[in-house]
Amino acid sequence: MTRAEATSPALSRRRPAATLHIDWTRCQARGACLELLPALLRADDDGYPLAAAPAGARTDVPVPPEEMPAARDAVALCPRLALTLRGDR
Repeated sequence: MTRAEATSPALSRRRPAATLHIDWTRCQARGACLELLPALLRADDDGYPLAAAPAGARTDVPVPPEEMPAARDAVALCPRLALTLRGDR
């Protein structure tokens, strides 16, 4: 993070603080992550989490700094250990 990003909330939102990885081989669509991260995730037709952004990776979700506490909670509370944070500082 540059000094300008550290001092400007608008700039820090452009750069994700980490990436939330969803392991669909472990996920059983319990939905806790969907409740904790409604701005980042949406459910597919079967209830599995997907990135809410319309384009890009579906299993690797960029997490803005303001969503990091909820992302950490989602990882800690996932009963199937299907979520990991990559690049968490």
